[in-house]
Amino acid sequence: MDLPAAAARSIAPGTRLAIVRHGEAVSNAEDTLGGHDTCRGLTGHGRRQVEALADRLSRTGELEGAAALYSSILPRAIETAEILAPALGGLAIEATCSLCERHVGEADGMTWSQYEATYGREVPGVDDHRELSPGGESWAGFLDRAEEALYEVMERHPGRLVVVAGHGGIVRASVVRFLGLPANGAVFRGNADNSSITEWEWSGRRWWFVRYNDASHLDASEWGTERGLRLPPPPSWAEADA
Repeated sequence: MDLPAAAARSIAPGTRLAIVRHGEAVSNAEDTLGGHDTCRGLTGHGRRQVEALADRLSRTGELEGAAALYSSILPRAIETAEILAPALGGLAIEATCSLCERHVGEADGMTWSQYEATYGREVPGVDDHRELSPGGESWAGFLDRAEEALYEVMERHPGRLVVVAGHGGIVRASVVRFLGLPANGAVFRGNADNSSITEWEWSGRRWWFVRYNDASHLDASEWGTERGLRLPPPPSWAEADA
């Protein structure tokens, strides 16, 4: 089996990456494509979701010792990072467009029904190189950009924990590229919940998928159950890579 692409990068063994999807955004609530021009940040409900996560992190210390906090430049991600920062030791937020959700182009601000009526519905595995709309990104192009951005932030903090306040697309890109899923992830149907944590650790030879869509801080009375998957802790790297 081919080694992951990360094996060719300067990512130190033991480097951890925790991606937090932003809380519910106005664009989520209104079912619109919230790009650079029309993203209006989080709803009140979305802020409460992230506050619940921040309270959890302060209580459990599970992301204690994070070396850096990154965010996209979209308001919904920046607001999420601002709420989380005190629970991460008051880290400064480093915002970069390389961690943004897929660029939507001229469709910015449309509802999804308007988008599909104008441009048609994308077919996974078929339309991967088609721009979302004129001036936007293709799915394949977005995956390339997101993968490179995640590698870059991990290379800057060897052997440390990096937290990214990002987007569902960034979470999905990590799954598709780190696990080497075929056809640009056309078979993957996962959808990270708002304010959930997805975490990875790099062994030097392979990715350890620590947890996916961990949203156990959300009120069970609202959500019905605690959500997400958390895997057992990895063995020592000597055992893992034997």
